[in-house]
Amino acid sequence: MTMTQGTEGIHSVMSDQKMGVEKIDRSRIDDEVAKYASDKAIHIDEKTEKRLKRLIDRRVLTIMIFTYFLQALDKGTMSFASIMGIREDTGLKGQQYSWLTTCIYLAVLTVEYPTNWVIQRVPIAKYLGINIILWGSILACHAAAKNFQGLVALRTLLGAFEACCQPIFIMLSSMWYRREEQAATVAYWYMMNGGQQIVGGLLAYAFTHIPETAAIHSWQALFIAYGCGSVLWGIFVLCYMPDSPMRAKCFSEEDKKLMVERVRQNQTGLQNKVFRKEQVYEAFQDPQTWCFALIQLFTTLPTSGLGAFANIIIVSFNFSKLETQLLAMVLGFFIIFTLLTSTWLAKKTNQNIYVMIGFVIPSIIGTIVLLIVQNDGKLVTRVGLLISYYICLSFWACATLGLSLVSRNVAGQTKKSVVIATNFVAWAVGNSIGPQVFLAWDAPRYRIAFTTHMCCYIALILNLVFLRWHYTRQNRLKAEKLAAGLAVKDEKLTHSFDDLTDRENVNFTYCY
Repeated sequence: MTMTQGTEGIHSVMSDQKMGVEKIDRSRIDDEVAKYASDKAIHIDEKTEKRLKRLIDRRVLTIMIFTYFLQALDKGTMSFASIMGIREDTGLKGQQYSWLTTCIYLAVLTVEYPTNWVIQRVPIAKYLGINIILWGSILACHAAAKNFQGLVALRTLLGAFEACCQPIFIMLSSMWYRREEQAATVAYWYMMNGGQQIVGGLLAYAFTHIPETAAIHSWQALFIAYGCGSVLWGIFVLCYMPDSPMRAKCFSEEDKKLMVERVRQNQTGLQNKVFRKEQVYEAFQDPQTWCFALIQLFTTLPTSGLGAFANIIIVSFNFSKLETQLLAMVLGFFIIFTLLTSTWLAKKTNQNIYVMIGFVIPSIIGTIVLLIVQNDGKLVTRVGLLISYYICLSFWACATLGLSLVSRNVAGQTKKSVVIATNFVAWAVGNSIGPQVFLAWDAPRYRIAFTTHMCCYIALILNLVFLRWHYTRQNRLKAEKLAAGLAVKDEKLTHSFDDLTDRENVNFTYCY
């Protein structure tokens, strides 16, 4: 392949000679993919498309949804346990509770690049199943912790084993689903953050009724139940979930070929175990890599603090412990509503980034209210503060749509692995910092934390404006090259599985 340096900003394009070839370049295609990929695009009728998607949803999407629900539930357990006696029983003081969330993400930060390297090379579903079993075991062991040191060690291990989950789901979303389906796919599993608030609130409410004279405390029972449940689910994932369309023994050979073909138009590849050094360089030179990282940083920094301190903040509005557990459920419904609505609007308008910006505005409004309105104990004020706290989380739409942009706009397996790893390193950094801005001496209003969040929202909007401009410019430059005859349009999508990056492939257009 001839690489041509674009003077207008396109990193490289396929040469005319390459684009004119009507046969697939099997030397660049993964061996497993090559067995099922045809030389050109095959038309799949609408009825067959719907049938294939139903098969994939039942076998893959359901696993992703429930797995992410368990992971969110596991991470959220500490928030519920915070008002169930864990701080008193383990002698937590000052900022120690904040560090129990931070250490999870410091572990993620450490293992993110290695785990993404592994994900590209091993059976993906098996790797996921093993990690679920390991993090479930660690979670159950939380019940035995007696002090801060023990909890830190357990939380760090929990973060290391959970680090693979979201990167795997981004890979699975692009591997099994068409581009136009991926925003909804990501939203379905990501909204389980809200699902865990609902179910977690109910379960925590139930566990709170365990008498203090019982052999184990309510928070210990919570960790044991969730941990054992996760272990059982991990065993199920090992047995039930296929690693890829090519390895899916649950589907017929003909269906496997069609499942490979249906993602051809994505032009983001399917799987490739060859490490391409040039794609690493391109990933770090691509502005979208850093825009994705900043989206994660500016969304997770507020999210992690608001999540870890959710029940503590609600209690500060003068609600009882049991009322707080139940009110956390309303937050869960709001998160699900936000993610589904933003996904629907993005699909309806075909404007992902504008929708993301729109959902940051309520967060700014809610934060301003929390900063300037003091709780005077009146019911109206308490309810108003609670609603303001809820709408602060509307910016979560940016996290979901941002992840779907990663799966849709990054091509080349090595590049995608690097971009995803960088994305979740920033995710871990934001999650690590988030709880630390909630300073013990700044309670209960946490002005420093909410001021920091306000800065994040403004920076997020500026970042999104730049990203949209970048995508618009890149698409225009590629269109100009095709119109000028500097490259040949790949009408039959012959080279969709050639492991070309989004910048190498002049036929690739960005969604925004």
